[in-house]
Amino acid sequence: MSQIQRRVMVIDDSKTIRTTTEGFLRELGYEVMCCTDGFNGISHMVSFNPEILLIDVEMPRLNGLETARLIRANDQFKSTPIVMLSSKDGMFDMALATSAGANDYIVKPPVKDAIATVINKYLG
Repeated sequence: MSQIQRRVMVIDDSKTIRTTTEGFLRELGYEVMCCTDGFNGISHMVSFNPEILLIDVEMPRLNGLETARLIRANDQFKSTPIVMLSSKDGMFDMALATSAGANDYIVKPPVKDAIATVINKYLG
């Protein structure tokens, strides 16, 4: 009996971060969809139906905080865990992420242990 893969969406404008994070997640056994910005991510959410989202805070067009707020406004995804990815590690930035609806925060560049810990926390 094959186990259904859990789905993780990574939204980040950095190809390096997307590639690295996707590699970590696939090693951990997750199905991954990478999106280049908030618009791209939101447009694929219904079809991919992620169980958790990793979203970069600073992106062009639609930043991670705006993306998180839009996701929280959607009934289908209002309780989907959101983990913000940011190069900033200050309390103010973490508070902004929380106020936008984020459940957690990882400082970039993300390391495999941090990703595994945060995903296990929400998907168990």
